[in-house]
Amino acid sequence: MTRLRTSPGIADADDFYARLMELHRGLTQEQSNKINAKITLLLANHVGDAEVLDEVLGYVKNSLG
Repeated sequence: MTRLRTSPGIADADDFYARLMELHRGLTQEQSNKINAKITLLLANHVGDAEVLDEVLGYVKNSLG
């Protein structure tokens, strides 16, 4: 049973995406990579479910083509 939700789960996903992109504006690639890593680790900690996190890793890997 898949527990990973891939459909939009926030009220305004486009607004969040815009704020995320704004966060990266003017940063070096290294700074941007660090931000992405911190966001990933904070959200993984918040989810706290190893099975769901494994689903995330598989989903992302498979989405690369």
